[in-house]
Parts: sequence; structure tokens; C-alpha cells
Amino acid sequence: MFAPRLPRRRALAACLLGAVYALTPSVGAVADDGDATTEGKWVSLFDGKSLDGWTPKIRTHAVGENYANTFRVEDGLLTVSYDGYDEFNKQYGHLFYKTPYSHYRMKLDYRFVGEQAKGGEGWARRNSGIMIHGQTPESMGKDQEFPVSIEVQLLGGDGRGKRPTGNLCTPGTNVVMDGELKTNHCFSSTSDTYHGDQWVTAEIEVRGDKVIRHFINGEKVFEYEAPQLDPRDGDAKKLIEQAGGEKLLSGGTISLQSESHPVQFRNIQIKELPAE
Repeated sequence: MFAPRLPRRRALAACLLGAVYALTPSVGAVADDGDATTEGKWVSLFDGKSLDGWTPKIRTHAVGENYANTFRVEDGLLTVSYDGYDEFNKQYGHLFYKTPYSHYRMKLDYRFVGEQAKGGEGWARRNSGIMIHGQTPESMGKDQEFPVSIEVQLLGGDGRGKRPTGNLCTPGTNVVMDGELKTNHCFSSTSDTYHGDQWVTAEIEVRGDKVIRHFINGEKVFEYEAPQLDPRDGDAKKLIEQAGGEKLLSGGTISLQSESHPVQFRNIQIKELPAE
């Protein structure tokens, strides 16, 4: 939250974090081979061998059910595949890391491969994302398509026109830009377009409920402030009620998307930052 000035504000912040972090470990318990880490050190969230520490939640399926082996490890890469699907049928999925975070930098490499799953939406072609400040998988409804969160949208070029990546989408949330509350769903970054199956490095700097910055291949492409729950959204409204009316988001889960186009991730790392 913004620096609290009243005890009541601190209490509301605690309630909100409890609602968003339900059933997850405490902030700061960053996992790497089972051990907590020191603030300021880059830590791997993916061991290249297994999905240990990660939990899938795929629409129409129970928490923890990795339907059709959607999320898997292939050749040391965290891979999202649909070769076990007859039809995509809006079975949007997210793979959640077990620890919530508030102040940190996260980075990973991603690339789109192969062809989109049959039945995938046109907008979802070469489309994935990193969800931050999210709710827990256990708190999602079975038919819920996306967790309430801030999405760092990852897009691949279509081989023709401009298609930036490192964009912002806001399922159940809003942000502030240039002092103004923004309630649109998606916003384009200033990044280049990356066609083909090339690896791209995405990095996020997260400062609680203050500022969030997106970087693509080392260049800042987006910045905004005051991530918050959107009372117009039914799922977010429940979280607001659990938090006693508080809307600002100072932390939450991290998850990777499955939106119908195969994608691979590697070098998934995080570094905690001091709270300001």
C-alpha cells in the first residue's frame, strides 16, 4: 500500500493481503531448493527439471489438475503445449508459483513455437503473459478464465505488422498513469516487435502498490502506478469485500499463462527488493 498514516489503513492493508495471499506462504519466503534466500540475490524459480513449486489452474478443471499435460518440462524448458487438446474451448490456464511477492525484480526468457491450438481465439495467437499481484489459484472459481491480477502481456509478431510486447492488461484490476485512473483492459507498450520463434527477455520491476515497470530486452517499455482491484469486476469485488473495502494491491501471486498458443520459458528468476 502507499505509506499508511492511520492504524485503520494498516489494518485494511493486512486484510487485503490476507484475501489475495490466502493459502500461500508468507512474503519473503522465497523458495530455491527449499531454502529461503537473501534479499537482493537473484534466485531461480524453475529448476529446469520439474514443475516443483508451481501449481496449475486451468479453466473448468480443479486446482492442481494439469489437464492434458499442458504445463511440462521439455529439454530443460518450461513448456506450454496443447498436443493433448482436441479443441481449446477457452480452457485458459495459469501456472502459479507457490510464494507471493511484493517488492522485487523478475526476469525470464520466452519464445512462441508451433501452431495455435484448434479453437483458440484470434487475439490469443502468439499471446501469453506473466500475471503479477494475483489472487491465489485456490481462491479462483472453477470456471474463472483469468486470476484477478496485473498482466504483463507477452506477444509475438505475426510476420507482418507492428505488434509490441511487454504490454499491460488488467483482469479485475485498474492502474494509474500520469495521475489518472485507467479503466481500459489493455494498453500497448513502446517495445519493438519480435517476429518468429526468437527468444525475448522480459523483466518486471515491482514496488508494491507504488510503481511497476516493464522491460523488454533491457529497455523500459512501460510504467504505471497504484495497481488496484476493480469494483466493477465480480471476482475482484469479492476480494474488496474480504479486505474491508481496500482496493490497492501491494503484492500477490505470480503465474504464467496458457492462452492457446504454445510458448516456452527459461531462466525464470526473481530478486527481492527492499520495501520503501
